[in-house]
Amino acid sequence: MTAFRSSPSPHHDVGLSTPTSFKPVTAGRQVLRLAESEADIAAAQRLRYRVFYDELGAHPSAATAASRMDVDAFDGICEHLIVEDLSLPEDRRVVGTYRFMRREHAAVAGGFYTAGEFDIGALTRRRGAIMELGRSCVEIGYRDRNTMQLLWRGIADYVMAHQIEVMFGCGSLSGTDPDKHALALSYLYYNHLAPEDLRVKALPERHVEMRRVDPETIDARRALVALPPLLKGYLRAGAFIGDGAVIDAQFNTIDICVIVKTDLITGRYTRHYDLAQS
Repeated sequence: MTAFRSSPSPHHDVGLSTPTSFKPVTAGRQVLRLAESEADIAAAQRLRYRVFYDELGAHPSAATAASRMDVDAFDGICEHLIVEDLSLPEDRRVVGTYRFMRREHAAVAGGFYTAGEFDIGALTRRRGAIMELGRSCVEIGYRDRNTMQLLWRGIADYVMAHQIEVMFGCGSLSGTDPDKHALALSYLYYNHLAPEDLRVKALPERHVEMRRVDPETIDARRALVALPPLLKGYLRAGAFIGDGAVIDAQFNTIDICVIVKTDLITGRYTRHYDLAQS
């Protein structure tokens, strides 16, 4: 994830309004909703800093370290899904977040974030609605079934509200040594490579080969254990993987591109997660 600096102005400043069909969801003390103000976005940015920089070892600039907020040039244009724990102090209330970037947002931003690492022409040339998922993270004490169910419910509701056909984004493996993830990368390539019409490819100058282990020797169970829970969740939803990985030195990650056809998730998650609407 390559970060860019900008002021976090809210998405409605560029004329991209929150869909009225997306309603908040309450589950116990947690509330799922779209960010509605600069304060909401700032709370998500503080959570991102705690996870990406404090926990996972990303390398902040002096300005980022001083603000203790993960901010980039896309934040003020995109929409932000947040999960709040209403029992917490207001400045730490956001415990989960995703950033949504539709084609309309990308037109204002000058392109999708993912395009800085991958050639996404196979997706942008499609006629239907597409959406980039980004900057996903959950507070360390909230990485449980309930929070993840809320986030997936939010994605499914948003997808239906905007009739999104394909969503995509960067999935990350910790660290920058691809040989330490040889099994996982090889497993993903040989078992989940996207079909040609969806096949995103790492930019040539950033391409890291994923085929690092003989496919005949791959133990699928061991490979799955080595994957982050979020990536395994995407695979359970039928995700495909692009061709090639990318090293992001700033965020201390190896990135792969994840592509999901939304018809595989919307019905499944809205039926399964029957949560009370507020």
